[in-house]
Amino acid sequence: DGMNVLFIVVDDLRPVLGCYGDKLVKSPNIDQLASQSMVFSNAYAQQAVCAPSRVSFLTGRRPDTTRLYDFYSYWRVHAGNYSTMPQYFKENGYVTLSVGKVFHPGVSSNYSDDYPYSWSIPPFHPSAEKHENDKTCRGKDGKLYANLVCPVNVTEMPGGTLPDIQSTEEAIRLLHIMKTSRQKFFLAVGYHKPHIPLRYPQEFLKLYPLENITLAPDPWVPKKLPSVAYNPWTDIRQRDDVKALNVSFPYGPLPDDFQRQIRQSYYAAVSYLDVQVGLLLNALDNVGLSNNTIVVFTADHGWSLGEHGEWAKYSNFDVATRVPLMFYVPGMTTSPASQGARVFPYLDPFSHVGVSATQGQSKKVVELVSVFPTLAELAGLRVPPVCPETSFGVVLCTEGTSIVHYFNGSEEKLEEGKEGCDHTDRCFNEELVAFSQYPRPADAPQWNSDKPKLKDIRIMGYSMRTIDYRYTVWVQFDPSNFSADFRDVHAGELYMMETDPNQDYNIYNNTSHGWLLKKILG
Repeated sequence: DGMNVLFIVVDDLRPVLGCYGDKLVKSPNIDQLASQSMVFSNAYAQQAVCAPSRVSFLTGRRPDTTRLYDFYSYWRVHAGNYSTMPQYFKENGYVTLSVGKVFHPGVSSNYSDDYPYSWSIPPFHPSAEKHENDKTCRGKDGKLYANLVCPVNVTEMPGGTLPDIQSTEEAIRLLHIMKTSRQKFFLAVGYHKPHIPLRYPQEFLKLYPLENITLAPDPWVPKKLPSVAYNPWTDIRQRDDVKALNVSFPYGPLPDDFQRQIRQSYYAAVSYLDVQVGLLLNALDNVGLSNNTIVVFTADHGWSLGEHGEWAKYSNFDVATRVPLMFYVPGMTTSPASQGARVFPYLDPFSHVGVSATQGQSKKVVELVSVFPTLAELAGLRVPPVCPETSFGVVLCTEGTSIVHYFNGSEEKLEEGKEGCDHTDRCFNEELVAFSQYPRPADAPQWNSDKPKLKDIRIMGYSMRTIDYRYTVWVQFDPSNFSADFRDVHAGELYMMETDPNQDYNIYNNTSHGWLLKKILG
């Protein structure tokens, strides 16, 4: 009959998870999922901001093809009437369901989360979501603020709950309905945290004593970072607690103690998210569907936690573009569980000790545009064809390729990153490549550098990540016809991963890289 799909997408989650080697975070439920999954340690988003990234991986097409770099257009009208991943499953007999933030709400999904194209019933949004940016954070003076750092007493919140708690409850309710209806389903669950504000139940702070929290390993703005590459984190500056610090724009650093508080709250929000994921997966066990449901876990992009003097996303660095990506496929990534055996017992992060071993891990460089064809293949559907060079008129195709052939684990026996390329892969000289991009309104940081509207974009940073390096060129861009002029390079970046894993030392100007530019033009 084919398997069900549970697709979990998290907002702003970089791979700070035990299964990705983070020593501080407590994420036992996600780690348990990873221990039964194929885990990709080098997975990258196509643009480090919510709406463009989500439209990209849900259609399997890059931002230059969806023509969405901001939040203010609907691809079906603005670029082409492209099929989406849930739409494809729906057209192949699945009941498709959306809970929480899957598509970015608003114009970019036609104010309907692309219903009825993508979903069988109208998507669910938690009622508490509308209070996300309200003054619900209690300050030391007892008053309420709209802060960035916002541990709360859940019982005092509007409705006595938080959005992700509501989303988990709704997703569990739908699982019970699906169990009794015996229909194949594609259930997408979008969690908000650790997106800002960092509003989460205050007890999670106990997991992360402030004295255990370090600063980023490179909390300075790199000397040779082109000014166009820097994101001045304006959305964070607008929060009451950050505003009170009166930090100079654009490069003024946040005080060290406040940096630690942000990092502490980000980790606490990740553990709160882990609990939600744990409850959801435990419910999958409870309804007896763990043995015939594929689970995908990923994020729309990462989030800087002080690296390069930056916060939030809005850049082409690994900290903003790299995401967790794992696929649990019963009988493929696991030995088939005996009927009724529990695969995902709930683990309490306050008492659970130890990290589960990861079942299969690939260091292959992969992209989120490949999730659509990969999931189609895993579910036994026809894999959508690879898009032709220009695909605005093509309803069903993807610009990623299925990565199922990396699931067999044989790659570790060969030299890493140099084999396994076929003509459909984004391969150059036998190298796997992930492409990301980010728009800017100007060469120097200004108030709208993080989130320029389409009409204000003048420069596009195209970035290419291989196992060995990250190469970025910032080129002239014309928003009226969506064209980039690679002959007009404003700035460039080149980081060698072996000697500079944090991407702090830009060697673009002391290297000849014509060959790299040829690759990016592909």
